[in-house]
Amino acid sequence: AAVAAAVIAAAAAGQWLGRTAGSTRAERRRVLPFDDLLPTPNVVTDHTVTIPAAPAEVWPWLTQMGWHRAGWYTYHWVDQLLFPRNWPSADRLEPALQRQFEIGDHIPDGPSGAAYFVVLHVDEPNVLVLRSRTHVPASLRARFGVNLDWQWTFSLEGFDGGTRLHLRTRGRTAPFWLTAGYVAALVPADFVMASGMLRGIRDRVIRQLNAPTDTPDRTIEP
Repeated sequence: AAVAAAVIAAAAAGQWLGRTAGSTRAERRRVLPFDDLLPTPNVVTDHTVTIPAAPAEVWPWLTQMGWHRAGWYTYHWVDQLLFPRNWPSADRLEPALQRQFEIGDHIPDGPSGAAYFVVLHVDEPNVLVLRSRTHVPASLRARFGVNLDWQWTFSLEGFDGGTRLHLRTRGRTAPFWLTAGYVAALVPADFVMASGMLRGIRDRVIRQLNAPTDTPDRTIEP
């Protein structure tokens, strides 16, 4: 009984942290741009971090995200374990990777054309909304009706002395077994992935502001 209770408690903690880590109740209730694009998502997660810098100093880190760009700023062990074919996440702002987002731009999340996010909305340096329907192979969509419609909204809310960087993920999945797997595995993993990404951005912003490095620039993969 004690073991079962511990397992249940751990699962509940994983679900709570995977959905809410770092965010306040007010932030979770706040309506963000394009929330109505997926009015009935299966999963919603909200992760937030405080960064001691203005939104304009945080925004450039978002513009260089992506596969074989600056990565996703996750923990180095996550990069090595889950994304060995990608480059390690960049630790500095790289001029070659900076970009001015336009509606319809793609942010790669895998080898060329495999998976990517589409820019839906840009309000620099306050809001960036991304969407993907490409993280499930077309063959699975056609054969089994598998679907993952994914939306990421980055909100940068400035205040005196810093920025609240808020990442909301809204997902709609099908069929039921994919939804069950998403909730059971990916929601708890979001505590490591999403929270790790936001902390990674925070730490990089602080280091860049305090002690810029002079390491060689990266180049974008052709």
